[in-house]
Amino acid sequence: MTVATASITDKALHLPRESRAFLAEKLLESLDFDEAFPVSAEWMEEIHRRCREIDEGKVNLIPAEKVFAELEREFK
Repeated sequence: MTVATASITDKALHLPRESRAFLAEKLLESLDFDEAFPVSAEWMEEIHRRCREIDEGKVNLIPAEKVFAELEREFK
């Protein structure tokens, strides 16, 4: 990781949750894929619904580390 990338990452991680979610969404949208993959209208609607719920604070996000730890405990 370059110094510039580390600096940007550090600054981004100190943004409010809503700003981080927006930034993450924009960064993911910016990725180029070797092959275009179709997303049905139904899935796009679901994606937008879930993003709205996150933006509006209607859902509680759970860190992946916590989810994986709980799964490991449950299925060990």
